[in-house]
Parts: sequence; structure tokens; C-alpha cells
Amino acid sequence: MASTAAPPLRPWAADGVLGAAAAIVLLAGAVLGLGPESAPAARPVDAGAIGLSAVAAAAIAVRRRRPVTTLTVLDAVVLAWFFAPYPGRLVALLPLIGCYTLAAERGWRWGLTAAVATAFVEVVAIRVVLSDTETVGIVPYAVLTVATATSAGAAVGYYRKLLAATRAQLERETRAREEQARRIAAEERVRIARELHDVFGHSMATVSVQAGVALHVLDQRPDQARAALASIKKICDEGLTDVKLILGVLREDDTDDGPLAPRPGLDRIGELIDTAAGGLEVHLDVVGDPQPVPAAVDLAAYRIVQEALTNIVRHSRARTATLTVTHEPERLLLRVHDAGPAEPATTGAGHGIDGMRERARALSGRLTAGPCPGGGFEVCAELPIPERR
Repeated sequence: MASTAAPPLRPWAADGVLGAAAAIVLLAGAVLGLGPESAPAARPVDAGAIGLSAVAAAAIAVRRRRPVTTLTVLDAVVLAWFFAPYPGRLVALLPLIGCYTLAAERGWRWGLTAAVATAFVEVVAIRVVLSDTETVGIVPYAVLTVATATSAGAAVGYYRKLLAATRAQLERETRAREEQARRIAAEERVRIARELHDVFGHSMATVSVQAGVALHVLDQRPDQARAALASIKKICDEGLTDVKLILGVLREDDTDDGPLAPRPGLDRIGELIDTAAGGLEVHLDVVGDPQPVPAAVDLAAYRIVQEALTNIVRHSRARTATLTVTHEPERLLLRVHDAGPAEPATTGAGHGIDGMRERARALSGRLTAGPCPGGGFEVCAELPIPERR
């Protein structure tokens, strides 16, 4: 059978045991007559000695909760013991426990005060009992033991404080890491939700338009219906590829299914216009010299254009739209304008425009969307390019 270790004593129980042991050792030393040979005739161990031992044991038992009281009582016991006089000099070691405890619990300043007071008590007690000749050799040892006990207590107290501070720092760092992990996870969930919204919103809107065209011309113009169905299949395939790309960050074994498709960006704007506009005729106008942009800006630009075109297909009766992409040294400008009247759903409480604004805001950019004074609806986005600043 596996042996189980006994649980450690609680601090107050350990102090009680220490006090009882000190009292027993003190009385045993007195009974055995451990003391200086030149001491005057000592009183036999009586009820007074037993009472002083009991007081010392009680003081040691509460040393962690009342360190100042413990040291004061132990110093008083030493004076009373030597003045009685009772035999044995082991009583002079009791205040060392108080000096150690006070320095450990209250710090080195309290410990220094305790050491000075206890050393004074020890010197007085020794000189009362011993002659001057004996005192010369004993006092230095007494002062040294007091200083040693106090220094040990101060070192232990410093170590405890350092350990507590280190643990507190580790706990703070752990909480900070957990909070950062939760924040990153939340941001990742929002990003994935936004990506899925863009992909599904655009794909489903375009599929709906193409399916409507196919149903309308199925009997009279089967070739056009076939083309609409082919377009639906292509849109669905591209949508599934985008979903796989978005959710790929949640998997560790993407290599099992082969490499993922490249992340959409400005280089796929033409493809988006040609195959996924749901019958909408889009005029593309590129202003400035196209330059490579950071991946985050590239993806955001693509998704903003995709969502803007999807909103036109969903909420506008426009048949044409204009997309202007302006490349500037420090920013990328996007403008999507349609000339058709917007339906009431355009100004409803949807998430498309909010999602576009969030994308621009995440890159320290801005986005405006609303009806134009001359008619139609317009989306304008400004995306800074930090690497060119």
C-alpha cells in the first residue's frame, strides 16, 4: 500500500508545540542545575519556576499573532528568572525566539529595536547573577546570539515578502495573459463572423439573382438558364473556398486537404466584378499607380467592395455601378456608386455597412455610406497604408 504523508501542522499548533518544548527544556535545565558555577545559591525549582515556564510557553504559542508581546514577555521572564534566582542559564535563550519572530514578521527595523532591547536585558540579567569577571566573557556571546537570531529573522521575513511579491506578480501576469487570450479569441470570433457574413451575404445574394434569372428564362431560353446555373455553381465553389480559407485558422491539419486558396485581395477585384456581381454591370476605374499594399489592407479593400456590391444587388434596382480605386502614397481610396433608387432596406438596421465601417476602423481608416444628393447610393472608404508613411 502506498504510504500517505502526514499533513503539516498549522502555524498556531506548531507554535504551541514549540512553546511546550521550550518550557520543558527550561525546566529540565533548571532541575539538572545547568548554570554558572559562580552563581549565588539558587532557589530550587518550585511553583514559581513552573509558572514562569508556562508563561514563556504561552508567549511563544502566540508569537506570530503577537510578536511584540511575545518578546516583551520573554524578556520579562528572563529578568524574573535571574532575579529569583532560579538555577540554569537556558532561560537566556528564550528571547532569541522573540527576536527572530519580530524581525521575520515586522521587518528589520522592528528587529533592530528588539535586538537592542533584548541585548540590554541579557546584559543586565547576566551582571546581576555573575560577577564582573565572568560577565566580561559572556556578554559578547549573548549580544552575538541576539544579533544572529535577529538577522536570521530579518532574512526570512525578506524572503517571505519577496516570495509573496513574486507570486502576486505571477498571478497578475497570468491574469493578464488570460485576459489577452480572451480578448484575442473574441476579436478572432468577430473577424471570422465578419468574413463569413461577407462571403455568405455576397454569395447568397448573387445566387438568388442568378436563380431568379434561370427560373425566368428556363422554358424560353434554356441556354441562358444553363449559363445562370453554371454561374451559380461557380459562385458556390468560390464561396466554399473562401469559407475553407476563413475557417482554416481553426485547424491544425490543413495540409491533409491540400493547400488553401490565396486570400482574396485587390488582384481579384476584376474576377469579383465579372463573375459575382449577380448581373450588375460594374465599371472599374483605377486611379494612380497600383502598388502592393499590406495583406490586411488588401483583404479589407476586397471585402468592402464585395459588401458594397452585394448591397446594391440586394437593396437597389440599379443595373449599373461605378467602382473607383484610387492609389495614393499613404492611403487607398475606394468609391462604389450606383445610380439606382435605394429601397427602404438600404437604410435598415443591417450589419453590412457596420461591418465595412469596422474593417476600415480596425486599420485606422474611415468609411462613409449614404444616399447621394444627385440620386443613388455611395460607399466611400479610406484605408491608410502604414508601411508607406
